[in-house]
Amino acid sequence: MRKATTLALLATGLVALGCGAGSTDDATSSKGDSISSKADAGGAKGDDKPAKVAKIGQPARDGKFEFTVKSSKCGVAKIGTDMLGAKAQGQFCLVTVNVKNIGKESQMFDGSSQKAYAANGTEYSADGGAAIYANKNAETFLNDINPGNQVTGVVVFDIPKNIKIAKLELHDSPFSGGVTVSLT
Repeated sequence: MRKATTLALLATGLVALGCGAGSTDDATSSKGDSISSKADAGGAKGDDKPAKVAKIGQPARDGKFEFTVKSSKCGVAKIGTDMLGAKAQGQFCLVTVNVKNIGKESQMFDGSSQKAYAANGTEYSADGGAAIYANKNAETFLNDINPGNQVTGVVVFDIPKNIKIAKLELHDSPFSGGVTVSLT
């Protein structure tokens, strides 16, 4: 009975997350240099123009979020303290990102929806467990951000020691198109 209830709650949660997936607002930028997501890059006729790629310090938009990558630091072996922390399988790359809700309703930011890519195209997922130790207030763990508000947090990637991250793909939800930010 308890197992069935847990599965039902989990299924309901996944359906709820899926209901808001892919929704976007037509929010306008106060700055003209913001980069839009792949889904927003095409014209009204559905042109297949590739999205522009943002750089560190440049705002980039996906759905209801405007992301600004502040910094990236790789080569970190351990996060946290001796008693409470995480040790990298390879190396941790800590990406500090500001996330602003540019929509008209609350949106949940989940650091585990973010992706990193090596120059050869290999995809790396975020390490949500390690991010708990890299953020004092769980800024990147299921953080509900109201319209106009913003948070700055660290998204953590555990990648092999001999690899460098070339770009990030940042998402406002697990199912959004994402926006690319170059780290090189």
